[in-house]
Amino acid sequence: MNKTHCALESAINKLKTPTITMEIINSKDKWEQVLVEVGSFDFYHTYDYHIISKKEREQPVLLVYREDDALVALPLLIRPIFDTEYFDATSVYGYPGPISKGVGPDSDLGGFNKNLALVLKEKKIISAFSRLNPYIPFQDAVLQSLGRVDTIGKVVNIDLGLTLEEQRAHYGKSTKNRTNKCRRVSEVVAATTEEQIHTFIDIYYENMDRLSANKDYYFSREYFFEFLNCTGFNTDILLVMNQETNEAMAGSMFVKTNDIVQFHLSGTRTDYLHLAPANVFLDEMRIRATDEGYRIFNLGGGLGGREDSLFNFKSSFSKDHRDFKVWKYVVDETVYHQLSEGQDVSENDGFFPLYRKPR
Repeated sequence: MNKTHCALESAINKLKTPTITMEIINSKDKWEQVLVEVGSFDFYHTYDYHIISKKEREQPVLLVYREDDALVALPLLIRPIFDTEYFDATSVYGYPGPISKGVGPDSDLGGFNKNLALVLKEKKIISAFSRLNPYIPFQDAVLQSLGRVDTIGKVVNIDLGLTLEEQRAHYGKSTKNRTNKCRRVSEVVAATTEEQIHTFIDIYYENMDRLSANKDYYFSREYFFEFLNCTGFNTDILLVMNQETNEAMAGSMFVKTNDIVQFHLSGTRTDYLHLAPANVFLDEMRIRATDEGYRIFNLGGGLGGREDSLFNFKSSFSKDHRDFKVWKYVVDETVYHQLSEGQDVSENDGFFPLYRKPR
């Protein structure tokens, strides 16, 4: 083989060698630049939401992998494990998971798998967990070779690409009737003043009290105002007002990002449950969101992904159901089992990571 041929082959091999980088981002500017570059993301992926969601001693990070024109970004919250030298990674409340650009269902993601595993091991992260987003493409393809992806339930979507009439045709008969009945005695207003926002918070707290909700759902009043001040997404609060008493019967936060609307936090006053005002704020938002050009209206699912009464209520608005999946990855099997020692749980318990299950 002559020198010219060898030089040509060497040059071709260099062209074939991918350029790979793995970066840990924790600054707002860089984080938001990646989101803009990817284009397809939800508010659960934003820096702002991670900052207001993080608990004490939790650190939000965006792990960004690049290989030539492909990009994968995985947002996580890193937290210490008890009084040990180790850490684990979890996701914010909601539907985050990885976002990507230049990635398809048949993409070779061996480089991402290898580099993510290395970074997690270097940071002494023992396990990683993330809820996935049913409306972000290729999340399974990105994560399927690391740990496991489990389907734990369904979520309900109202397809805003349909006409308003077509959307409403998918309502259950009882939902149509109850919505019409409540519409006749109510009006919907957007909460824009401080007083109206406090009214919504009062309704939300009353709802949590009635449900004996976990303390994690009792967000502070400051949290709601911080949420509304976030610049990475838009938030609407709708109040359903009783026309006779002029009292707010129910209210809900809806979060808008790109072409997705998320049904986030809501509540109904106990005295007005019989009027089903929650039907009205959902009906109103799907009308407004359709007019504004959004494509997806995610109502979410039941508690913990279960098909319970909450799921049944939501599914009475639409039969467009999507799989709700979670990602579980044990990075260091040895340490994971040491930390989980003594936990009395079955293989089908589903709690992850095991060492954080209350004893």
